Amino acid sequence: MAAWSLAVPVAAGDLAYVTNQNSSDLSILDLDLRAEVERIAVPGKPAGVAAAQGGGFFTVSPDSKTVRRFDAKGREVAQTVLDGGPIGIAVTRDIAFVSDWYNARIWLLDAETLTQTGTLATGSAPAGLAVSPDGRWLASADRDADQVSVFDLGTGALRHRVDVGTRPFGLAFAPDGRLFVGNVGTDDVTVLDAAKGQTLATIPVGARPYGVAFARGRAFVTNQYADTVSVIDLATLAPVTEIAVGEYPEGIDTASDGKTVVVANWFSNTVSLIDAERLTVTGEIATGDGPRSFGKFIAQGGL
Repeated sequence: MAAWSLAVPVAAGDLAYVTNQNSSDLSILDLDLRAEVERIAVPGKPAGVAAAQGGGFFTVSPDSKTVRRFDAKGREVAQTVLDGGPIGIAVTRDIAFVSDWYNARIWLLDAETLTQTGTLATGSAPAGLAVSPDGRWLASADRDADQVSVFDLGTGALRHRVDVGTRPFGLAFAPDGRLFVGNVGTDDVTVLDAAKGQTLATIPVGARPYGVAFARGRAFVTNQYADTVSVIDLATLAPVTEIAVGEYPEGIDTASDGKTVVVANWFSNTVSLIDAERLTVTGEIATGDGPRSFGKFIAQGGL
């Protein structure tokens, strides 16, 4: 595996692992330094990514159907080729969950070896995956079924299938356990009680919402076609404002300080840094070509 490093010392701050689909590589960004400190080749046009709980990260390359695991130093330590359409990924300490766009299922992979251990049946074209903060639930955005599937991670059983807006793609659990789903076809976000399988609210956002993150009592939603991030108050579920970012924002995550929101701008080849208290962009970091970062892509601590 080829890799190159910049002549920049790596600090012990948060690291953002940004998949660059067009250049088939991954940018490692030190958020304290506000700089790219390493770039690693990841063949197959990677999009999906997940920071591992025990250190390191996972990537999903749809073109080569390959899932890879990297250690905390960015060295590839495992890979597997899946027969289908891998796209989204979420991980626990023991399991990597990967959605299969073509076959309405989720693969369960051993997080250490990436050996397949099982599957879960979803609706058509599952995309984004998310694990609840308490580890009880796995949610899948089933895009072509206009629904979300919720699984009990204790038993592996399907708990609910809940209708949402049109073409749900990205989704994420808020700190309090509510599930926020971005519907790219109806330009809104559905808020669910995952445990009960109930819809709590539908909130209008910008054009083609993609990813969701949370900070300072607010939800932040990337709007691909609007080049903005919508902000939603978690207490009232009311829209607050829209923040202009780079072109075609997609992946979004929150740093460990709890107030810095990081947005991957696919067409701008940058990430934007948002102050979640002041609701302003405080800087940008250059990446490779076509950053997508579909998943939870920020890890605490340095290499």
